[in-house]
Amino acid sequence: MLKKLSAVVLSMMLGVVTLVAQDVQIRNLVNGQRYEVRGVVVAKEDDSTLIVRDSVGVDTRVVIAPNASVRANAFIGSGDRFPVQSLVRGLNVQVDGRGDSMGNLAATRVRFDRSNLQTAQAIDSRVTPAEDRLTVAEQNAERVSGQIDELMAISNAARGGAQAAQDTADAAVAGVNATNQRISALDDYVVSQIATINFRVNSAVLSPEGRADLDQVAAQAMGLNGYIIEVTGFASAEGNAQANKVLSERRAQAVKDYLIQTHNVPLRRFGTSYGYGVLQPVADNTTREGREMNRRVEVKLLVSRGLNQNVEVRQMASDDND
Repeated sequence: MLKKLSAVVLSMMLGVVTLVAQDVQIRNLVNGQRYEVRGVVVAKEDDSTLIVRDSVGVDTRVVIAPNASVRANAFIGSGDRFPVQSLVRGLNVQVDGRGDSMGNLAATRVRFDRSNLQTAQAIDSRVTPAEDRLTVAEQNAERVSGQIDELMAISNAARGGAQAAQDTADAAVAGVNATNQRISALDDYVVSQIATINFRVNSAVLSPEGRADLDQVAAQAMGLNGYIIEVTGFASAEGNAQANKVLSERRAQAVKDYLIQTHNVPLRRFGTSYGYGVLQPVADNTTREGREMNRRVEVKLLVSRGLNQNVEVRQMASDDND
């Protein structure tokens, strides 16, 4: 019976697929000083309190005031207003405000991209129920663990041998430890494959080589459990910076459209998608070769180490330059 209960614990814990929130180090802001924070919402403590992580990994607790302006960015006008409750994990935001007496950022203005909000909400709608199921499974595991302790005591008394009791306890502890390690690895996302798709000057059209590389990414993704695809677009430094920003977003969207329309990749499988424009170049923009390398979209296939063992990182790069 002890083995049956251990099997119940193991199957219950391994059946949970979720993203487990990590502990974060929150920076302490100066009271009254003005701040502007750009980053991704990585946690929500309540409807009006967020944890925002910037591009260098620094976390800031943001408390949104009741009268704060929460809007989507717009090329013309002030953009649509949104309730604070609509801000979810995974959303890229720009937050303006001042430090408060608790070292938090008291936000008076929040801006974000509408399409990014839709993607973040789609992902959050699936992650939150999974986290709730993980909590229930952990509670059930604690109750079953108590029953295992009682059964071990009865078994020890019946056998009358200290060694038999130790063997039973060691087996139970080993099973629980293995389960805990597997659960801890569920949110350990690692890069399984990287594809760099290059584009011609002022173009967001995929080349045959680029489509072939995306075919390989999709083929590998279909054989994995718990994967996420991250798509980021870039541009070289020729021309207007704002136009290059829009061009990088069009390139990233062209990659997403191909994966969705050609390979039926579900929307929930896409994580962060962003166009950086001329930011984050990988080569010197003063040379032709460098500009060719910077006209690109980076596609990363991320998988959960807890669900996919022995992950091997593969790199691909298409060449479609003038």
